[in-house]
Amino acid sequence: MDATRSSGSLVCVGLGMTLGAHLGPLARSHIEQADVVFAALSDGVVELWLNRMHADVRSLQPYYREGCSRMDTYWQMVGAMLAEVRAGKRVCGVFYGHPGVFAWVPHKAIEMARNEGYHAHMEPGVSAEDCLYADLGIDPGAYGCQHFEASQLLFYQRRIDPTAYLILWQVGVVGDQSMTRFSTNAAYRQVLVDVLARDYPLDHEVIIYRAATLPIERPRIERIALGVLAQAKIGMAETIVIPPARPMQADPEILARLNALDRAVGMPS
Repeated sequence: MDATRSSGSLVCVGLGMTLGAHLGPLARSHIEQADVVFAALSDGVVELWLNRMHADVRSLQPYYREGCSRMDTYWQMVGAMLAEVRAGKRVCGVFYGHPGVFAWVPHKAIEMARNEGYHAHMEPGVSAEDCLYADLGIDPGAYGCQHFEASQLLFYQRRIDPTAYLILWQVGVVGDQSMTRFSTNAAYRQVLVDVLARDYPLDHEVIIYRAATLPIERPRIERIALGVLAQAKIGMAETIVIPPARPMQADPEILARLNALDRAVGMPS
């Protein structure tokens, strides 16, 4: 292996959701020790804050363009990061939230870097999902949680369990098949409502949620009926949470088998 390849490296870290509050010491160390930092963050204020930590921070946001396929954009981001890795640089990619959650670029960049013989790894961060559990007081172990990308729920025949929480991501662009738009309108959200109405009554409560990204902000927590979800204001950062609509149903056959096993090992009834 040549000297350039042995020295180039990539680490992707998460900045968390709320500015300054979620950055861990290990992620901070990777940022400070990198030769070059690439950033895909929630807004310009967070980028300015990151610029105070490193002299060479390069924003990935300019790669986004209206009408341009997001996959083309993502490949350009990967290419920019790997070009510096191949040049022998220690590269740190900084992403808002968790760098591996709804983030194609970090996964692909790490995969490609490793395939080319470079050291590459990911450090976890606080995601919107983590904030959601805390802000809404949800324990995912209580009833279980299902997570779907909203458009994927429309495009494919997925099975919904209305006895568990249902969490839908990227509802602001639901139904976009082109991957070129940054929003879709109420007509697209109505298709989502119609799909959800197969399993939930239209008067069932849904929660519109957005994590706070600045310390002075409060999270958005808005409770509405499913039937009016299409008319709600929903952007790229909003997540839809649907609480259980029915109680869990016991499985008598499986419980009988387990009880028999308990008796066989002398467990008290």
